[in-house]
Amino acid sequence: MAVIAVVDYDMGNLHSVCKGLERAGATPQITDRPDEIAQADAVVLPGVGAFDPAVQHLRSRHLEAPIKQAIASGKPFLGICLGLQILFDGSEEGQEPGLGIVPGVVRHFRREPGITIPHMGWNQLNLTQPQLPIWQSLPAQPWVYFVHSYYVDPMDPQVRAATVTHGSQIVTAAIARDNLMAVQFHPEKSSDAGLQILANFVSQVRTASLVESR
Repeated sequence: MAVIAVVDYDMGNLHSVCKGLERAGATPQITDRPDEIAQADAVVLPGVGAFDPAVQHLRSRHLEAPIKQAIASGKPFLGICLGLQILFDGSEEGQEPGLGIVPGVVRHFRREPGITIPHMGWNQLNLTQPQLPIWQSLPAQPWVYFVHSYYVDPMDPQVRAATVTHGSQIVTAAIARDNLMAVQFHPEKSSDAGLQILANFVSQVRTASLVESR
């Protein structure tokens, strides 16, 4: 079975993500060790909390370089929630520089009548790259579960893989670039649609492993 490194940097409960990966047929490995990240077939970077502590924790554990190396190596990579945001250059939430893997910034929702911030609960995705393997076997506008006050604003709009509408604001809900995929919502909390997304990711990992072994 595919071994997927789930990066542990003390930002969120990792076990629900691991359960979803296990149900999809993978072997998740919670780790903060660079060698285990390098040896894994794929990497998942989850996260819940604030931007500055997240990047501080990553850097204090010397995980920035292993994450960048994993992505550069071509192995499948999935960021979830805060694990999406810290891939960017920086955030309006804090002062720390992000990892700078995806050019762009993380912005706060504009306040407007009739919406709540944080954006919390179920909402529908608009799949802007519907052909991606990660979206296979999903309905056209799947319902997924969000909890966030900030959203990513990529410099290159072509990396957007899905958007979501909150009030009058249409924001990025997922990005995809080569082997890198990251989502603002929580697939591990998104019922059947979320489990399908995780299963699709595991399927990508298996395909990549087969290609590499040939």
